[in-house]
Amino acid sequence: MKRLLLALLLLSANSLRAVDNPDQGAIKAVLTAYNQALITLDAAKAKDLFTTDSAVFESGGVEGTYAHYLEHHIGPELAEFKEFSYRDYSAEIRLELPLALTTESYIYRIVLKADGRVVEKKAVTTSVLKKINGEWKIIQTHTSSRAIKNN
Repeated sequence: MKRLLLALLLLSANSLRAVDNPDQGAIKAVLTAYNQALITLDAAKAKDLFTTDSAVFESGGVEGTYAHYLEHHIGPELAEFKEFSYRDYSAEIRLELPLALTTESYIYRIVLKADGRVVEKKAVTTSVLKKINGEWKIIQTHTSSRAIKNN
């Protein structure tokens, strides 16, 4: 009986950890804040969401820390966009304390300032977050995308 009770308690604890943990909402808020920074074409707003020694990877490239990525890649890139938006967005959060592993999938749409050209791609982002001084921060993120196949 004690073993059964212990097994039930462990299963309950794991269920609560995975589904009802208040950290889930905080982690989702970090992901949402980053996406909002991109949608508003101001990636500098997301600087505090990342650790100073973060690692950013994008479509096979090593972009360095978020500060480096902001200065040399995403910042200048967003300056060329008239619009950046998401659709069909979903996010999964898996707590592996003290870390959180996230997977976001979505279709992004870019409208270029120069010629109004529209680019749409299917993408996925995986990130590792860690709670530091009570706040979840992104320590590593990787984004990849591909053309949307027409049916």
